[in-house]
Amino acid sequence: MHDAPSRKLIIAIDGPAGAGKSTIASRLARKLGYVNLESGAMYRALGLKAIEWDVSFEDEPALVKLAHDSRIQLEPTLTGNRVLLDGRDVSERVREPDVTDAASRVSVHPKVREWMVARQQEMGTGGGIVMEGRDIGTKVFPNADVKIFLDADPVVREQRRLRQQNVRDAYSEATAAELRERDRRDRTRAASPLVAAPDALILDSTSLSEDEVLRRMEELVKAKMEV
Repeated sequence: MHDAPSRKLIIAIDGPAGAGKSTIASRLARKLGYVNLESGAMYRALGLKAIEWDVSFEDEPALVKLAHDSRIQLEPTLTGNRVLLDGRDVSERVREPDVTDAASRVSVHPKVREWMVARQQEMGTGGGIVMEGRDIGTKVFPNADVKIFLDADPVVREQRRLRQQNVRDAYSEATAAELRERDRRDRTRAASPLVAAPDALILDSTSLSEDEVLRRMEELVKAKMEV
């Protein structure tokens, strides 16, 4: 898969928290020489700004204004994206638990999502991207060349998130509860709820290694490139 195809594809990967989307999307993008667009990182950046500017997560008009007044950029690097908020590198800060929760809460607002979707479509319009999130194949790029819904057993997803955050046993239940609440918000929100697109391949990663998931995705992309 090292030969560059004549047509740059749009690859959409959706799924719940802890399914492994971010890691797989980053690896697949590097393998293809594509750009990895993290929709979650964009919501995290806005969530961080809401924290810093003391804007209520429930105040949709204020959050929309904040979004319009913000400059959110993703810069690809060999080790993943740098996340820039108004020119400031917030790559590490946006991965912290309070910002993760903030991102989940600001993302439920329809007008916020509308603004984000427009920005994401601008960033990916030329193809050659791997984009992961909650509504990429259903809302952001409904005509994506490849759509994958990556899922896993909830208990396995909780364990992965705990390992990812290096959470001590004493706090494991709190982290698991947070992930379940994020699932609830994602699946029940009025605007673009988390759901597999009708034409998406549902890939269950419960019993698959990261390398096995990547290999299956590569096979799908290769088949699409050969059409």
